[in-house]
Amino acid sequence: MTFDLSAQTLADADDAARAITRFDAEYEDFPAPFAGVLLRTESASSSKIEHLTAGARAISEAEIDERINGNAPQIVRNVRAMQAAVALADDIGNDTIIAMHRELLDDVTPGLVGRYRQEQVWIGGRLPHLAAFVPPHHERVHDGMDDLVAFVRRTDLPLLVQAAIAHAQFETIHPFPDGNGRTGRALVQAILRRGGLLRHVTIPVSSGILTDLDGYFGALDAYRGGNVDAIVDVFAQAALSGLGNAERLAGEIRSLQTSWDDRMRGLRADATARKITRLSIEHPVLNARLVTTETGASTPVIANAFAQLVELGILRPGNSKRRNRIWVNLEMVDALDAFAARSGRRQPPAY
Repeated sequence: MTFDLSAQTLADADDAARAITRFDAEYEDFPAPFAGVLLRTESASSSKIEHLTAGARAISEAEIDERINGNAPQIVRNVRAMQAAVALADDIGNDTIIAMHRELLDDVTPGLVGRYRQEQVWIGGRLPHLAAFVPPHHERVHDGMDDLVAFVRRTDLPLLVQAAIAHAQFETIHPFPDGNGRTGRALVQAILRRGGLLRHVTIPVSSGILTDLDGYFGALDAYRGGNVDAIVDVFAQAALSGLGNAERLAGEIRSLQTSWDDRMRGLRADATARKITRLSIEHPVLNARLVTTETGASTPVIANAFAQLVELGILRPGNSKRRNRIWVNLEMVDALDAFAARSGRRQPPAY
């Protein structure tokens, strides 16, 4: 299968791919768990496209089982789907795509996971004849997905072009009863990782998509009508916009780290309090169980470190909804919420 893409679309996609490569290399050794931060922001942005929103504190609370209702736990499940996409990127196939989807919905609707759909679905409208789009009949889904997997495994296409087209085809096939959008955007990360365009971080492409949702959905419609350029253009622009937002977040984290280091000047370099501060970048709401798992420190040492960080103004005791003790890095929560607020607004390119 060949695609007749315009020279401008190919050039723009190449520019975006080069920016992705540079960004990925630059943040390989970023002095913070930035890969985990970006994976979570991408998951939250992808969920926001599906009208699932929650603040950074709520999402972090859900990760440590402090919040079990509302949108935040659903976003955490999307984090797991993204993690599965990255982990399974070396062998993208029907089984791995189904595994990504399982991570997303197994806790909520276990009856919908583990296989492709076995019923007709449609998008928009109460009945198929009123729908905005009717995907292929379910008897055609397996063949369609086999073709898609074969396309994903090709090595003769520019990776960002391949990821954009694969995403559009995935959404067109709509292989699951629910969760297609989030699974399809996780698939993009897997394709970019499998092809080597990404090696270290997740690219916040969903943050960029949020800048023009009408354009994104319009490009999917255009793809179904035979216009491939539109969806590639959307992903190229979304990647650059998302990188600009991520670059700004990285700068804010650097500033916060400098401030925290100044406040911890009297602590040993290997102090548990320093380890907890670093951990709070990725997990701005913490409890002793999480810190024990991540650092291996003893309960008394962790309790003392939490007390030190509260005294230094880095952490604040939080109100637990589950009768546990929790601590919150409010400065990191604010930085992540600011990233989310900027998603949906055009960002200056990072490069």
